[in-house]
Amino acid sequence: MRKIVATESAPKALSVYSQAIVHNGVAYLAGQIPLDPKTMQLVEGDVRVQAERVLENIKAVLEAAGSGLDKALKVSVYLKDINDFQAMNEVYGRYFTNQPPARTAVEVARLPRDVRIEIDCIAAVD
Repeated sequence: MRKIVATESAPKALSVYSQAIVHNGVAYLAGQIPLDPKTMQLVEGDVRVQAERVLENIKAVLEAAGSGLDKALKVSVYLKDINDFQAMNEVYGRYFTNQPPARTAVEVARLPRDVRIEIDCIAAVD
């Protein structure tokens, strides 16, 4: 049985998708971009600022799913410019401090709303 996850603490879906789906004890999160959930406006700033907003959004969806950053299994990071990797990694390291999940980080041609970063996540749910 699958459960749809939705929370006001993260941006509403911009299209036809769910913030997350939980199935068989695993949460599958949709990609998050640096949208402020209160205003639904993009957060201005460099990749550090945008990464922090994205990770706060991920954290909120995970909590709504009954999970948390400490239960993340796999994270995918999509960067507009791979030269932002180190700056993104500094912020990322503050969120995943102990036994970090598996991760992929790639440069992509373009992201929604021309943001610098998008992140998705798969996590265990108790």
